[in-house]
Amino acid sequence: MSVGLIGLLDDIAGIAKVAAASVDDVAGMAMKAGLKASGAVIDDAAVTPKYLTGFTADRELPIVAKIAAGSIKNKLIFLLPAALILGTFLPWLITPLLMLGGAYLCYEGVEKIWHSLAPKAAHAHESALEPVALSPATMEDAKVGSAIKTDFILSAEIMAIALAELPGESFVTQAIVLLLVAIGITAAVYGSVALIVKADDMGLWMAQKGSAPTRAIGRAIVKGMPYFLVGLTIVGTAAMIWVGGSIIVHGVHDFGLHAVGDIIHDAAVGAAAAAGGVVGWIVETLGYAFAGIVVGAVTIPVVGLVISPIWTQIKKLLPGAKPVRA
Repeated sequence: MSVGLIGLLDDIAGIAKVAAASVDDVAGMAMKAGLKASGAVIDDAAVTPKYLTGFTADRELPIVAKIAAGSIKNKLIFLLPAALILGTFLPWLITPLLMLGGAYLCYEGVEKIWHSLAPKAAHAHESALEPVALSPATMEDAKVGSAIKTDFILSAEIMAIALAELPGESFVTQAIVLLLVAIGITAAVYGSVALIVKADDMGLWMAQKGSAPTRAIGRAIVKGMPYFLVGLTIVGTAAMIWVGGSIIVHGVHDFGLHAVGDIIHDAAVGAAAAAGGVVGWIVETLGYAFAGIVVGAVTIPVVGLVISPIWTQIKKLLPGAKPVRA
């Protein structure tokens, strides 16, 4: 074999090693970015099952599939290009958009609490915003649409967190990492949701088959799932308020209004010094949640009295708009 050919093969091997290292680096960055966004991922998984309440078992997985399809569309078609464009050309616009999304999460979460405490008033508020679904099909469409809207905000937060972990990386590297994060997180979230919502069916099957211990576990799953889902709904609502509040607090801090963020931070540091890091994290979380409740309480009348009437008038002007009939 000639020396030239050996040198060529050596160069090819070197290029292959560099390419393999680059793949490893990208995978590592995607994993790191995904882990950094894990808080929002957990929120996403906790929020979604509440949209399946009131549907028969045979519609659960199709609805999850619809929401998952909307989620991946949110991430790949809208959020990934938007994140890259904003990060490159309009970085100053990212914080205001995230704050707008955070306010929406606070509104959704506090509105759910309001519905529990004052159902008649909350129902009147909801009825003024959108027509009541009159059939399972329209109710399903409304639930899926609402879930996808909420997912859009949480997905935006996930993509923003992931993007923040890639300072100084090339445009192509950022695009590949965000793509991996988007696909991986969507699969993890909605795979988990599918397992959660079908756990009772699996428990029923186990209760009817197998050995005595298997049947006992199956019965426990069937009896425990309603309580688990109620708890998950509570967690999901709390998560929306907490995440929304944290987005708002960090956003106003970036605009120079440090008081709220400093109070929460100092309280968390003091609690951690006195009772440990876990207590400090709890105090910080409660601080963000309180901020989220305040923001949500303010946005409910703003949405009902200002935004909704304006949006109703805008929709009437859109091509093909038709009046809603009961």
